[in-house]
Amino acid sequence: MISSNIMLAFPGYTSIALIVVVVLLLFGGKKIPELMRGLGSGIKEFKDASKDDDSNDKLEEKK
Repeated sequence: MISSNIMLAFPGYTSIALIVVVVLLLFGGKKIPELMRGLGSGIKEFKDASKDDDSNDKLEEKK
């Protein structure tokens, strides 16, 4: 029972290949770079916002 739960946590090569094929079929080859670009910019904005929040917290602690 425990070993089957562990196996579900680690996808194999066939699972990853199947996911990639499904994504390609759903979105098409031209749309995927646009999606990845949007994901990257979203992550960058999140990191910038968290850095700003951390610097604001440090400034408030000094006061």
